[in-house]
Amino acid sequence: MAAVNALQPTDRLRRSFVYRILQANGAVFEEINGGAVAMRFGASTESEVAKARRLGLADLSPLPRTGFKGVGTVDWLTAQGLTIGPDSNRAYRQSGGELAARLAPTEVLLLDSLSGDGALIERLNGAWGWSTETPRKPIGYPMPRADSHCWFAVTGEQAPAMFAKICGVDLRPNKFPEGAIAQTSVARINGIVIRQATALPSYYLLADSASAEYLWHGVMDAMLEFDGGPVGLAAVRELSSGV
Repeated sequence: MAAVNALQPTDRLRRSFVYRILQANGAVFEEINGGAVAMRFGASTESEVAKARRLGLADLSPLPRTGFKGVGTVDWLTAQGLTIGPDSNRAYRQSGGELAARLAPTEVLLLDSLSGDGALIERLNGAWGWSTETPRKPIGYPMPRADSHCWFAVTGEQAPAMFAKICGVDLRPNKFPEGAIAQTSVARINGIVIRQATALPSYYLLADSASAEYLWHGVMDAMLEFDGGPVGLAAVRELSSGV
């Protein structure tokens, strides 16, 4: 039974697209930057981290993210202090742990760090605006992603084998290096897979928010034979810190 004072996802305006599924699986929620995030699933920290090391699925959808697209986008973001390399389908880590995922020459998806404080993304959203100069300098335009895309994390040594069942791209670490991006079909829907810089295989998975529940169930079904299961943000943070 949930504690009387436990945070419920409906207590916050920003919550996951799959919050009902998370609740049904016993998720314990905490507030991060105004959003209700599934931090753990009732087990001990040690057992949940062990599951995440084997094969875990976490929901990061309430964490901040945004995007920018169009001619001048990369130049503008670079002028704002971001580090973005020349290659598309690569994710570039920023000094605060955020990711600038270059999906195309003129399109960048920005994902917050696992702290979820959203400082960089809030600053960029506030800084963007057309100038009054003539002719106007191209700086791209915002592509808000918080509502359009769900954001999951798939972690653990069995993750590449699990993905082999639902994705045609070879995501084994020796074939899919840290920072690599695949824009491909995952469980028969369009998705974005980003390899994370962690000791064990770890991936971010983003897809159309309208398909979030379908994707969650599809990944969970593929995890069954590997004894995988849902994990909270706390376990993902543990793996990312190298613990």
